[in-house]
Amino acid sequence: MIIDLEKLKPAEKQYYLQHVIAPRPICFASTIDKAGKVNLSPFSFFNLFSSNPPIVVFSPARRVRDKTSKHTLENVLEVPEVVINIVTYDMVQQMSLASCEFPKGTNEFVKAGFTEEPATLVKPPMVKESKVKMECRVTEVKPLGKEGGAGNLVICEVLRMHIAEELLDDPSATAQGLPKLDQRRINHVARLGGDWYCVVNEANLFQVAKPNTQLGIGVDALPVHIRNSTILSGNDLGQLANVHDLPVIEPSFDDPHLKQIIQYYSINPDEMEKELQLYAQKLLANGQVQEAWQVLLAGV
Repeated sequence: MIIDLEKLKPAEKQYYLQHVIAPRPICFASTIDKAGKVNLSPFSFFNLFSSNPPIVVFSPARRVRDKTSKHTLENVLEVPEVVINIVTYDMVQQMSLASCEFPKGTNEFVKAGFTEEPATLVKPPMVKESKVKMECRVTEVKPLGKEGGAGNLVICEVLRMHIAEELLDDPSATAQGLPKLDQRRINHVARLGGDWYCVVNEANLFQVAKPNTQLGIGVDALPVHIRNSTILSGNDLGQLANVHDLPVIEPSFDDPHLKQIIQYYSINPDEMEKELQLYAQKLLANGQVQEAWQVLLAGV
């Protein structure tokens, strides 16, 4: 299916974009107007865009049905400060309740059952129940249009972070005494399309080796029989090609299952190659890249 967005109605554009561009982290923004009235509202058009300076951006879009703007946008134009409270699984239902379009002047902290906690540098309060809070100064608001669905980029400089100690790893094990975050403890919640959300927990977390100063050899440098495999997936090839040098056979490598494959299938090279690749694929699924390479090289 090919879709030309210029031919769609605003609600239809929103539907497709929100379903395919996901998951999106949620900015749970607390703001205040010049009269001192507090607003709390979630936005999934949000992300980190710079670390130095520390800049995050969220976008309160105009309502699709009537082109009106959100109270959050009105507040940051009056008082250019915001607290961004990170949403975790244990507060997602209350966060959703806070998204209701209550009349202007309604305190969503009260409606959603959250606790106001004074910030230290900015006027809007923090959400006490949030495990990570960022006090921000709004440096610019950039409107993207006047029609329904048009975003308004609220560009925020993060001045101070508040992080619950339960999210921190052992400070003594880090360089310069700075504690590190344990990604498994945060339980981020992210927005998908429609009423769908997802939670980031240990059951669905995985690690991917990231190239730094040393470059991966690339899929084009893989041996032809590996590169053209009908068994190994693109992800499998990506793992194999992310090594810094093309591996060689290690005589000391000892794997009983590899020995069984060679012994049983040696009279049929094609079948042996298939079994070697299937076994290598299992090793790759467990993150055993070097072992997978040794298995694949055994068929050369």
